[in-house]
Amino acid sequence: MVTKFDTTTASEQVHNLSPREIQCIDLVSQGKSSWEIGTILEISRYTVDFHLKNVMRKLDSRSRTLAAVKALKLGIIERQ
Repeated sequence: MVTKFDTTTASEQVHNLSPREIQCIDLVSQGKSSWEIGTILEISRYTVDFHLKNVMRKLDSRSRTLAAVKALKLGIIERQ
C-alpha cells in the first residue's frame, strides 16, 4: 500500500484564492474602496469587483467585509 502525503496547507485547501484575489481582499481589509484598489493595482474597479466576488464566493461570504474577516481568521492575509 502506498500512502500519499498532502503537502498543501489547510488555508490553501480551504480557500484556493489566486494571488490577485489575495491582493484585493488584503486591500479591502485595509479599508480601501474598489476604485482605490484598482488604482493601486493598476486595474479597473470592475476587475477588482470581479476578483472580490470570486473571493466572496470561495469564502462563502455575503459581503467583502465578511470575506476580509474570514481571510484574516484563516491566515490568508495578515495584519501587522
